Amino acid sequence: MELTRRGAIALGAGVAATLALPIRAVASVDDAIAAFTGGADMADAGITLTSPEIAENGNTVPVSVDAPGAVSVMLLASGNPTPAVCTFNFGPLAASQSASTRIRLAGTQDVVAIAKMADGSFARASNTVKVTIGGCGG
Repeated sequence: MELTRRGAIALGAGVAATLALPIRAVASVDDAIAAFTGGADMADAGITLTSPEIAENGNTVPVSVDAPGAVSVMLLASGNPTPAVCTFNFGPLAASQSASTRIRLAGTQDVVAIAKMADGSFARASNTVKVTIGGCGG
């Protein structure tokens, strides 16, 4: 196969376009937790994470978190390409420090919730969700 001038120009344009794309860094769960907590120790009490034990479809997995006295709660999915799912922030006028949402899970994995309490301490809860049909292209 010969490389023509048009082929070389097309190949060069393809390489240039690929190099121009932003490279997204894949963060791990530990990095996301360290960024949220600043490396502080976490208690195992003070936060309740509710998720199904088995999710038939990973596209819409219901998850709820309840953390009385929390200022913010971070939700992570350890097996997803981007583990940080969302962060809920609660203001001083919040009636309760609870939230619920539906998340997408790529497969069977741990769902982790980290709560930052008003006194500056942190609490952690995690559940394993078994997914029968993956939601992130699985």
